[in-house]
Parts: sequence; structure tokens; C-alpha cells
Amino acid sequence: MDDWSTGSLVAVAGCLGGAVLGLAARLGKFCTLAAMEDAMFSRDLQRLRMWALAIAVAIAGAFALSQTGTVDFSQSLYHRQSLNPVAWIFGGVLFGVGMALCGTCGYGTLARAGGGDLRALFGFLIIAIAAFMAIAGPTAELRLLALDPLAIENAPRTATQVMGDVAWLGWALPVALSLAIALWVLSDRAFRASGARVFWAIAVGLAVVSGWWATGWLGADPFDVQPVASHTYSLPLGQTLIYVMTSSSTPISFGVGATFGVLLGAFVGALIKREFRWEGADDAREMRRHILGGFLMGTGGVYAGGCTIGQGISGASVLALSAPVVLLSMWFGAWLGLSYLMEGSMMAGMKSLLNK
Repeated sequence: MDDWSTGSLVAVAGCLGGAVLGLAARLGKFCTLAAMEDAMFSRDLQRLRMWALAIAVAIAGAFALSQTGTVDFSQSLYHRQSLNPVAWIFGGVLFGVGMALCGTCGYGTLARAGGGDLRALFGFLIIAIAAFMAIAGPTAELRLLALDPLAIENAPRTATQVMGDVAWLGWALPVALSLAIALWVLSDRAFRASGARVFWAIAVGLAVVSGWWATGWLGADPFDVQPVASHTYSLPLGQTLIYVMTSSSTPISFGVGATFGVLLGAFVGALIKREFRWEGADDAREMRRHILGGFLMGTGGVYAGGCTIGQGISGASVLALSAPVVLLSMWFGAWLGLSYLMEGSMMAGMKSLLNK
């Protein structure tokens, strides 16, 4: 272990946390889009409660790491990014539509690929390329010219920063939020009775906390400083693709390790459930949906500063102001995309849903 670089140690930690997330997807059916679909069309909140419980656990865990001085969250992306609601909303809507077209998010794409879904493997490649295009390729021009100039500098980035010098609110808010969310989740008798759902929701929250610990404490090497981050699956897919092609000259990172981890966990979970099988697209039309959906997710994930996991749980765990804005935008985008798939028209689908 003494011969391992700090980056390698952090990547291993990311792989272990990612494996838990991969298992949660395959064994616990943890899926953001499915939670949205169930809530919107079936009025079934069980998977939404799973997702909410994971957020509550992640908030509590991140708060504990902050209060003990284990992790300096001021170095995280969510504390350093500029306040840019327009980019968050635009990117979130793009990601949501892409998620609906592909039938899952970036994290879910990895989970499906680990189970032998070749459509998801192809989608992974599209998301990876699109994410890097939005960082330094053609679609980065839109971000640089139209979105970045709208950023509000020197503004609070998290709810705790908004509290300013009111010290007691800095600890009262995360405690109150995590407790309130957990109480809402566990108030449902059917959810409490499902031990598997409770277990995997807690496991997902702890995996996100482990990511903060790995990069913020294990990665706090003054000679090899690692970015303070946790699980997210948009840009890291692109970083993983680059690493696979250039590993002899490119250092491994937490995000790359986490990506491999989800694939590994999903593969093991598929074997346990005896669900592993090779699957391909039924026709060219389905492939077109995956190409467009993957492109929108890769692009939108970069514009929004994260995916359903990156903003939805990792960002929410540190009370980033971007998290609720991006999540609501993704929800709306998914609504548009699902309406299009179900009704043949986004407007017709929206009218149908509003009239229910």
C-alpha cells in the first residue's frame, strides 16, 4: 500500500463505493428515472422514498465529516462553482429529456451495461464523448458564449453560505433537513416494511459519504492533491474513456475508479439475480433514441454541473443551491421526454398529465 499513489488509493475507494451503487441498481432497483416515472404516472412513491432516504443519509454523513474537520468542503466543486441558474436549468432539462429517451441516466447506463446491455454500453460511449465535447469541444462554445457569462460571481453557492455568520443555522439546517426527509420517508408503513429498499437507500447514501471521505481525507496529500468530490456520472464517463485509451500516461482518479466500480457492482448483481444476458437494440429507431439521449445527457450533465447522482445526492449532501434547481429541471425534462414517447408530442403529453 505504501507504494500506491494517492490517486490510486482514492480510485480504489471510488471503485468500492461505485460497486455499492452498482449493486443497489441491480439488487435494490435504485433508479432515479424509475422513481420519477412511478411518481408521475402511477402515483407510487416507493422508489422516490428510496431516493429521498439516500439524500437524508448523505446530508447527515457529509455534515458529520464537516463538523469533525475530516473534509474541507470549501474545496468541493459545489462550493467553488459560480451561481448560474440559467445553465443549471438548461442543462438539467437537456439531461432529463436525454434520460427519458435512453430510459435511464448516466449511472443507470453503467448499471445496465454491467448486466450485458449493449445499448447501454453504446450509450456510455456517447455520454462520454458528449461530456468532453461540452468541456472543450464544439458544444463548449455554447457554454462559453451563452451560459458562462450569465454566472453570478461572489454569490453564495450553498445553503450554509447563505446563512452567513449565523453559526447555529450552519449546523441546524442540515440536521433539520436530514431528519425531516427521513421522517417523511419512514412515515410510510409499506416502505418501512421493505427491508431491502431501506437497506439499499442507506447504502447509496453512505456510498456518497464514502466518496467525500476518500477524496477529502484520504486524498489530502500536499504532494498529490486530489479534487474534493463524490460520486457523479457524466464527465467521469468521459474521463474513464480517456483513461482506458491512455492509461500508461494518464493518472487514475476517483471518478474513473467509481465508474469501473458501478460496472463491476452491476455485473456481480446481475450474476446474483441471474439476469446477466447480452441485449441489443431492436431496430435503428431505438438506436437513434439512445444516440440522441446519450448526447443530451453528456452535454446537459456538464452544463448543469452534474447528473442525477452528482447533483441529486452528492450536491444535495452539501446543500448546494444548484441541487434542487437541477433536480427540478431534470424532472421537467424527463416529463417532456416521457410525454413525447408516450403521446407522440411533448405538448399533448403535458396536457394529458396536467388534466389527470
